Amino acid sequence: MILYPAIDLKDGKAVRLLRGDMEKATVFNDDPAAQAMEFVEAGCDWLHLVDLNGAFAGEPVNAAAVEAILARTKVPAQLGGGIRDMATIERWLDKGLARVILGTVAVEKPELVREAARAFPGKVAVGIDARDGRVATKGWAEVTDVDAVDLARSFEDDGVAAIIYTDINRDGAMQGPNIEYTAAMARAVSIPVIASGGVSKLADLIALRDCGAQLNGAISGRALYDGAIDLKEALAALKD
Repeated sequence: MILYPAIDLKDGKAVRLLRGDMEKATVFNDDPAAQAMEFVEAGCDWLHLVDLNGAFAGEPVNAAAVEAILARTKVPAQLGGGIRDMATIERWLDKGLARVILGTVAVEKPELVREAARAFPGKVAVGIDARDGRVATKGWAEVTDVDAVDLARSFEDDGVAAIIYTDINRDGAMQGPNIEYTAAMARAVSIPVIASGGVSKLADLIALRDCGAQLNGAISGRALYDGAIDLKEALAALKD
């Protein structure tokens, strides 16, 4: 199971939100590229990037910070937030991103997801962010009536590289991941599932790995910044 260290970008800085609330942001590093290098030097195989401003604006806002990370690091990175048309997808992939994450458009323009997955095999993931099992869009500001598992299943045969499932109520709260629902998501589809939200200690990562469903990976942010999880130790444990 891959551990994806998260770098959430707000106003050019690396931050973490509490349950997706932009007014409850904690700045952890003024230099996101330096933060990325810390994770890389600890041995991570991937980076997970989110343009928080972009998610609300509907277009890239923290592009300079993302480009600085790509210039400094050599490990593959995936990015979500404000990516809502083919031109933006192509531009980011041309800049060196390994994978783009499509969230809001997965609900509003599912055909765009399918078109992008066909055009860029292995490079398009779907971000499914949910409150109580219902998908939220536009930076989690709007909760829809769409069931998260149903949305994942709708892309089953379209070549999507991964489903990134975030339980918003757990995100940044350090209360542990929603293992039951995440495992149910992974069992419901053949698409690789990455868990996000609530990972607060090494035991949470082990529990996700051993949940009985085949998870591709887990994303961790605040726990790495707070020191609740030692990245080197966690990477070694997951490889074992």
